[in-house]
Formats: sequence, C-alpha cells, structure tokens
Amino acid sequence: MSYSVGQVAGFAGVTVRTLHHYDEIGLLCPSGRSHAGHRRYEDADLDRLQQVLFYRELGFPLDEVATLLDDPDVDPQEHLRRQHELLSGRIAKLRQMAAAVEQAMEAKKMGINLTPEERFEVFGAKDPEQYAEEAERRWGHTAAYAESQRRAAGYTKDDWKRMQEEVSDWGTRYEALMAAGEAPAGRGAMDMAEEHRLHITKWFYECTYEIHTCLGEMYVSDERFKEFYDSMRAGLAEHLRDAILANAQRHSG
Repeated sequence: MSYSVGQVAGFAGVTVRTLHHYDEIGLLCPSGRSHAGHRRYEDADLDRLQQVLFYRELGFPLDEVATLLDDPDVDPQEHLRRQHELLSGRIAKLRQMAAAVEQAMEAKKMGINLTPEERFEVFGAKDPEQYAEEAERRWGHTAAYAESQRRAAGYTKDDWKRMQEEVSDWGTRYEALMAAGEAPAGRGAMDMAEEHRLHITKWFYECTYEIHTCLGEMYVSDERFKEFYDSMRAGLAEHLRDAILANAQRHSG
C-alpha cells in the first residue's frame, strides 16, 4: 500500500513542504510516483521518516541524520536502540528538571532565600514540608502555621540540611526499633514519638501533645503522609500514630 504526500504529512504531523524538502536533499525520497508524477510513499519510507523525526527531535542536524541512516554497517534495529537510549536520557533529564522547578517553587513558597540550585540540592524525597500547600489550606489561619512560616523564612541552606539529617537519622532509628519488635506503647517507641514532637517544636512551631496526636491521625488518614512514613518502613505510619498517642497519654498521666 502506498500513501500520498498529504497523507504522510498528516500521519507524521509535518508539512507537505517539509516532505518535499526531505526529498530534494535526498534524506527521504519516496519509493514511487503516481501516473501523474505525484510522490507515493511505501511502508519502508514511513519507517525511514520515523527515524528521521526521532533524530531531529534529539537535535541532530539533517546532514548528520542522513549519514547515520545511510550507514550500511548499522542495523536499523541499532538505530532504534540508540534512539531509545538517547530519548530515555532526555526523559530522565526533563524529569529531573521538572523536579528542580517544583522544589524551587516549594522553596519560594516557604520564603527560603536560596538559589534554584541550592533549593534542588536541599529538598529531597523526605522533605518534612513537602505538603506546604496542603498545610496552608488546612491550617493557614492558625498561629502555629504563622509561626512555622516565620521560622522557615529565616532558615539557611545549612539549617535545612541539618533538619534533613535529623529526619533521616530519626527514620533510620525508628525503622530499627520496629525491626526489633518494639510495640507502639513500648518505652523506646514513645521516646521516639517524643523526639518527633520535639523536632517539630524545634524547627516549626510549638507542637503540643494535642496537636501531635492530631498529626499522628493525619499520618495514617492522609495517603501522602502515610506514603512518606511508610517509605521508611512498611507500617511505620500506623506504628508512629499509636506511639504518639501512647506518648501523649504517658505525659498527660
């Protein structure tokens, strides 16, 4: 089956003029002509056009694309493997760039005076303030939220790194505590819950036992928070929730 230049242009999302140009420079010459002399493209031509467009999307100049495709020593399958590798690399880079922009936006929202590079470096997958937008919606009217914003605005790059290190260290120790079979109401678990509460008080706002208990419930009911804690160890969110409650009861008693 063969296709007209207009049909191929529609398939590929290019202009007829582009296909004419590719023909004129010898990059993509249609396999046949109609009785009236119009270009007709076969399936093999469409395969070549796909390769051309892949390489063009990757930034290769047309003369280099022609050289690559006309190399008799390169298997067509090798072109696909090479393009897959290059495209995968570009996708990974774009995802990294998107993450950097998101992190920079988050840092800006929190009033952190860092460069975009520093923002990307500082914020990681376990950023304790990654839910800032949700926090603002839920608690933006509270004194605790205002205090959290005030403190965060004054933190330096080293402050945020120290905070992350504390969170990471706490997570490692809590995971070990669970692996050892510590019950949520055990002394060790309650002490870790207390450390968690004091961490919030130290860095963001005065976290009372009542507030801490509410947070513990949210760590389980809100899938995003649950995913954050369960990424440290499966079941950690519920274990921490129960430990927070036991710790609050211990101190209220």
